[in-house]
Amino acid sequence: MAANSRLTIATHALAWLALAQRRGREVLTSEQVAASVNTNPVIIRRSLGDLRRAGLVEVRHGAGAGWSLAREPEAITLLEVYDAVDAHPPFGLHRAEPNPECPVGRGIRPALSGVYGRVERVMRRELADTSIADVLRETLAD
Repeated sequence: MAANSRLTIATHALAWLALAQRRGREVLTSEQVAASVNTNPVIIRRSLGDLRRAGLVEVRHGAGAGWSLAREPEAITLLEVYDAVDAHPPFGLHRAEPNPECPVGRGIRPALSGVYGRVERVMRRELADTSIADVLRETLAD
């Protein structure tokens, strides 16, 4: 199973926009963001579109077109980014109902549901405590 990188791509894009803003560039094109992420601009536009719908970035059309942060990087949490691009639970249960005649099949869903719920709560709390400014600061420290 491949890991979903939507949160990582969106966070990278926001950190790059924050750094550009800090350096006096108010907007970046999706091509410029894609060059930093090393991916196709279409993927970046899709991600930035999700972030725009969540109110995290703004787009400017016409002369000087490009993307910019809608708020200060300190005011954008990774939880907001996560919810904007990938609000799926981190773990899923069986697609088909397990065998109810099997003692494990009968009790596995309730057992794992509790564990998975606790993991998701901890993950969301950690994401809520981390801002784009925090990510940028840690990124530039290396």
